[in-house]
Amino acid sequence: MNLIKSTGTFGFYTIISRILGYLRDILIAVFLGTSFLADAFFVAFRIPNTFRRLFAEGTFNAAFVPSYTSELTKGKSKSNNFANEVFTLLFLILLLFVLVVEIFMPLFVSLIAPGFIGEDKKIELAINLTRITFPFLLFVSLSSFFSAILNSHNKFAAASAAPIILNLVLIAVLFMGKFLNDQLVYYLSYGVSLAGFLQIIFLYKFIYKIYSIKLNFRFKINKVVKNFFKKLLPSIFSSGVTQINILIGTIIASYQASAVSYLYYADRIYQINLAIAGIAIGVVILPQLSKYVHLKKKNKILKIQNKALELSMFLSLPASIALIVASEEIVSALFGYGSLSKEAVINTANALYYFALGLPAFALIKVFSSFFFANHNTKTPFYISLVSVFINIIISVYYFKSIGFIIIPIATTISSWFNSLVLFLFLKNYNLFKFNKVFVVRFFKIIVASVLMGLFFEFLISFFENQLNYSYQFKSLFLLVSVLLGLIFYLMISFFIKAFKSEDIKLK
Repeated sequence: MNLIKSTGTFGFYTIISRILGYLRDILIAVFLGTSFLADAFFVAFRIPNTFRRLFAEGTFNAAFVPSYTSELTKGKSKSNNFANEVFTLLFLILLLFVLVVEIFMPLFVSLIAPGFIGEDKKIELAINLTRITFPFLLFVSLSSFFSAILNSHNKFAAASAAPIILNLVLIAVLFMGKFLNDQLVYYLSYGVSLAGFLQIIFLYKFIYKIYSIKLNFRFKINKVVKNFFKKLLPSIFSSGVTQINILIGTIIASYQASAVSYLYYADRIYQINLAIAGIAIGVVILPQLSKYVHLKKKNKILKIQNKALELSMFLSLPASIALIVASEEIVSALFGYGSLSKEAVINTANALYYFALGLPAFALIKVFSSFFFANHNTKTPFYISLVSVFINIIISVYYFKSIGFIIIPIATTISSWFNSLVLFLFLKNYNLFKFNKVFVVRFFKIIVASVLMGLFFEFLISFFENQLNYSYQFKSLFLLVSVLLGLIFYLMISFFIKAFKSEDIKLK
């Protein structure tokens, strides 16, 4: 396996999706800003979208791929029977869950956005919009099942391209925003569910050659399927802990006007890097790791683990430093248009600054968790994640009244660093991972290259200070120039000091 090629394929389509997502969010910022319409839509969108991330971004893979890979070694009929039983149960459970939530939606939204209670217009709108968007959960979860099948066969392109559909549909709706006025949020909500249905159709076109759906209603669940579902909930919780922390943050932020919107825009920016530095790498290495764990090839396992960690740090550390150095300029250049005021830009930038401090930890959680999942261990990262979420809630609730929404990204970052550190300690304790000499040397060089890039990027931001001002019309163009120059500088320094070599990532 070529880790760079596989991660590059996954990352390429993911980046396309994130860029389109950025365009989508620019248009949302232009038409909705941080108004009550924006807050209501973001709550309605956040709920199914959080489940999308929980299922789609490696967490469903975490439980499914190791089990499915083991069944593949026994023959196609075994793997197909396993997949069909999982699909049937997944479909029935999700359908029932969606129907129940649709019936009790007022109670559900009150739990997710308790701060909206008392604001009748706002909570009524959030309830109506969430009813429209919630079927997306069913569609995207089944899409994640198809993606996991493809990933198990080392086919990453279609699975990573599927989320592009959501952004294309929403962008198409937003281009009509001028004519839709207050009805825009309703059309956006319908667009969310439509996009989920289209994703299923898109993925099935790629999967039918290696797997055909046969619903099995015999309800005689075999041992392998039972073990899979036992691992599913812990894997979703542990691998998706960052998203769970953000969802908790949204619940708490609903008590402060516009805070949900600030967190949403900040989240959208750092997620661009996390998509590759953590999610893509975790998804790509899992099938291969699971295979070598099954074959008990320890040297291969350790090599993949160290190279995955190296690539993750190579991508996340410089991004973290850049976001810390220029959080306000980045938010202003990306979203400082239309209805998004300068005050909103500053508040969003403050949230981004603290999220950026945790970016390497967010990536480490994804990579370290995959090491456990490949060994069919979902319980350990699950328990660690429980403690992490508890820490996040305690810090957020205790300080929210005194310092407001900004405690949410601070608490998320603190709890995430705790999570990643404890995951590492348990990996060492269980003898599931150890550093090799190459990683230690490379990691030091990556730190040096990242710091030098940060200094250079700070110089560029100061040099283009006037052009990156909130009121300057073409500020996004100068941000793009600064980012490209910073990236080129980073790659040149890395090449010069040999912080990273692409040929070292070919794992056969």
